[in-house]
Amino acid sequence: MGLICGDPGEPVTKIALALECTDEVADRAIEDGAQMLVVHHPLLLRGVNSVAADTPKGRIIHKLIRAGVALFAAHTNADSARRRNDRLAEILGVRPGAPLAPQPAPGLDTWTVKVPGTHVDAVATAMFDAGAGKIGEYEHCSFRVEGQGQFRPLTGAKPFLGQAGDLEKVSEVRLELVAPARIRSALVTALLDAHPYEEPAFDIVSNEATGLDPEKAVGIGRVGELDRPMPFRDFVARVAERLPATEWGVRGAGDPDRMIRTVAVASGAGDSFLDVVGKLGVDAFVTSDLRHHPVDETLRGADFCIVDTAHWASEFPWCYQAAEMLQEKLGVPTEVLEIRTDPWTVAAS
Repeated sequence: MGLICGDPGEPVTKIALALECTDEVADRAIEDGAQMLVVHHPLLLRGVNSVAADTPKGRIIHKLIRAGVALFAAHTNADSARRRNDRLAEILGVRPGAPLAPQPAPGLDTWTVKVPGTHVDAVATAMFDAGAGKIGEYEHCSFRVEGQGQFRPLTGAKPFLGQAGDLEKVSEVRLELVAPARIRSALVTALLDAHPYEEPAFDIVSNEATGLDPEKAVGIGRVGELDRPMPFRDFVARVAERLPATEWGVRGAGDPDRMIRTVAVASGAGDSFLDVVGKLGVDAFVTSDLRHHPVDETLRGADFCIVDTAHWASEFPWCYQAAEMLQEKLGVPTEVLEIRTDPWTVAAS
């Protein structure tokens, strides 16, 4: 989701983290002197027609803006991050292996740009400066082929070469280089600024990384070995003991005496992975927000146990991981706001 409110140019000397931004969380972030609040669940996940101060979400937005606190949400990107998913597995004593839903790893884009020979060095330099042309321990890598380009400017065009209505043939260079997919936008800007043509011709070919170790791949969930085999009833107790406490608690479906050796985990709502887990041969699956019918139907045809936790409990540990990463990368003090935002407040049995 990214930045929800706040001035990107304002300095940040303290970052607060929580799973979601409630009134209580916003008040605590302001009280503790944070200039940025980082959350997982976006405050504006679904479209809204108003953020007026007399609406629930608008009230929070206005409160943060008045106090000079920016709000940033890391949602889907955090769901797929390697370390975020590793954390839940490690808390439960599971060695984090491959993701439940691996995502293709972005490789290097291949860029092909047609440039008149007089300007090829300028365009190449601009793209190098923006981050292109790096392969391993080498930089400024490129390939050039000379050829002939042609075009006919139409009425209204302002060509660098030739006249409107005349077919123009020009000696051009086909410049090829590679760059990480994440910097495409910066490279387009650099290319357009340096290229002399009004409408430069260029191609971008996306390449997925191949040969990636499955245990280093990103994606939702993890599958791995439990640190020691234990009966399912004991494993459910371990999950309840190691995750943050909630009124919802933890419940298990399956044979209480079954020995658990391999486990799949997916923080947050995970019933969409029930079929996937059924094909993995694991002994147990830990996730949240499970419904009666999907679980009942799954257990009729699959051979594994299921642990259902509160959504907040399975995702809140991410806050500590994000706090560590931000402090390490940015050198800015961070604080996890230990406020239970799980909406369930009463339980009875």
